[in-house]
Amino acid sequence: MRAPSLYSHFPSKNAIYDAMFAQAWAEYEELVERTEPGGSDDPRATLKRFARRFFDFSVADLARHQLMNLRTIPDFTPSPESYAPAVRVLEGLHVRMAAIGVTDGADLDLYTALVSGLVDQQWANDPGGDRWARLLDRAVDMYADALHLPRSQPARP
Repeated sequence: MRAPSLYSHFPSKNAIYDAMFAQAWAEYEELVERTEPGGSDDPRATLKRFARRFFDFSVADLARHQLMNLRTIPDFTPSPESYAPAVRVLEGLHVRMAAIGVTDGADLDLYTALVSGLVDQQWANDPGGDRWARLLDRAVDMYADALHLPRSQPARP
């Protein structure tokens, strides 16, 4: 599509970014709703599932990840309407984390920083590989250890 055609649908470049931001977070929100099983009595497995889902979504598309999670576009701030799915996703994460006993705001911030940091390392140092993906479960276990969450029980034969 050529720029003149595109601008017949959007008044500016930032409006395009805004629509793309909203679409990306809406897609992730839908993925969470579609793939979230019922309650789990294993907090570590739950944390790892949350982390893996976000990690995989984020490393699937660099441009989408940058738009959703990094401030790479100068002077772009999403509109409240476009930001709404991101807010709902974060609020949903807080509810799900509370269900497994993680309620402190700093602990929630640390979790998102941990997972996002591994995503950024994957993109920066091994795009298309799995170097940082392989560390995800270990990092979540370290986080869970710091919060004194119970160890996962091995599956019975």
